[in-house]
Amino acid sequence: MQASIGYGAAVVCGYLAGSVPFGLLITRAAGLGDIRAIGSESIGATNVLRTGRKDLALATLLLDSLKAGLVAFAFTHLFGREIGFVAGAMAFVGHCYPVWLGFKGGKGVATYAGLLPFTTLPGFFVAAPVWLIVFAVSRISSLAALTAAVLVPPGAWLLGERNTVVLAGLTLLSLFVFFTHRANLSRLFKGTEPRFGTPKAKPEA
Repeated sequence: MQASIGYGAAVVCGYLAGSVPFGLLITRAAGLGDIRAIGSESIGATNVLRTGRKDLALATLLLDSLKAGLVAFAFTHLFGREIGFVAGAMAFVGHCYPVWLGFKGGKGVATYAGLLPFTTLPGFFVAAPVWLIVFAVSRISSLAALTAAVLVPPGAWLLGERNTVVLAGLTLLSLFVFFTHRANLSRLFKGTEPRFGTPKAKPEA
């Protein structure tokens, strides 16, 4: 009974925590209007960066990460690691499909990343260096995110992660990242995905 209550609460609370649109709230508070009207029309940190405000983008990145990490930490403390992971995973879903914004949110990379250090350090030890290395070489944020997403589940296993719920969850979240980045994938295959630090036309998505 306690486990059922824990999982139910994790699903609801995780989703609601994840659906808080920090990117939209921060940019509006800064007088920049609706972030969904520019760039990729996303509420994530990458799109906030397109306003030219690195400070706001960093704040969005941290808050979008922490909303998954902290809810995972809280539920891990209350109900155990597996329920904590579910809470963090639902924050990912809430970020991508927030009820307050007609289920149109961000792409989930920051929330996925924020979940890892609080639930599976092996996964974090794979994701962080892979993202940094690929981005440093390519200057393409989506390519770095997709590469990390591919390598996190098997990499976590190789580094000692053996919890089946966590490994299955990582696999599902990584697949979800590919789904939210399907427009980026199309541009990557076409060679038209924009790089940071180079002039570019308005992104499509």
